[in-house]
Amino acid sequence: MPEEVSMKTLSILPNQNICLQSKAHFMRHANCAGLRTAIYTSFAMVAFAANSILCRKALGSAAIDPAGFTALRLASGALVLGVLVLSGAIRRSGAARSSGSWVSAAMLFLYAVAFSFAFVRLQAGTGALILFGAVQATMILTAILRGERPGLLECIGLAAALAGLAYLVLPGLQAPSLQGALLMAAAGTAWGVYTLRGRGAVNPAAVTADNFIRSLPFVLIVVLLSLQKVNISAPGALLAVVSGGLTSALGYVVWYAALPNLSTTRAALVQLVVPVLAAGAGVLVLSEPLSLRLVLSAGLILGGIALAITGRH
Repeated sequence: MPEEVSMKTLSILPNQNICLQSKAHFMRHANCAGLRTAIYTSFAMVAFAANSILCRKALGSAAIDPAGFTALRLASGALVLGVLVLSGAIRRSGAARSSGSWVSAAMLFLYAVAFSFAFVRLQAGTGALILFGAVQATMILTAILRGERPGLLECIGLAAALAGLAYLVLPGLQAPSLQGALLMAAAGTAWGVYTLRGRGAVNPAAVTADNFIRSLPFVLIVVLLSLQKVNISAPGALLAVVSGGLTSALGYVVWYAALPNLSTTRAALVQLVVPVLAAGAGVLVLSEPLSLRLVLSAGLILGGIALAITGRH
């Protein structure tokens, strides 16, 4: 009997070792995936905040006009993404499912052009706050219109966010430009629609590349309409190209690489850090004042959206 038990034990041990090795391999893989997701997400959020800083830096100093900034931003983004597609760095998994659309390209263009014209009148932190507030509000309201019933927490969160936005743009000495705020809200709405249209894409990075390329005809139209107001200096052009080729094109690709490993709630919540980063960078890099109105409205908007998102899920 002892020999039989011993033989059974010896026969089980290899299987146990295999299970332990498989578990260790799985844990290592999970840890690597988690670290990679954290790095990708951090880079993407910094890139999104940098877009506001680069645009405000270029337009606030009149180094370039809004139409020129938009044109160079989208053109350089299309160039970088086109090279990545051709080089195989971005793989297409089925041409039909990995191509963009003219509607999405139009939304991308509307976001970019409204974004640029808004930052002529808005500070970096204020613009980013309105932008991402509008993005999240668009996505939440779209879900409600599609039949999702909002709960109590979601209603309270949306009410707080809207109150914060209303407080931010109320007339007063510290109020931002109403025209700039409306333009940035339009940019956020367009980006929200663009995001919703691309959520089901099999290969979002390839779709983004195609949409950037499809946006070029719209860019040509706005350039032709603004020929008499073109003002492009070397520093302004450099800022626009960095915004398009690095913080926009590569930022979007890295963000889409992180999204499969993030829940919808985490993906929405993590974007709320962007206005905070933009406001801080605006104070440090652009010497922009940090007003009490901005701080209070940011608390209402970001806190309300966070409450609405977590309440919905």
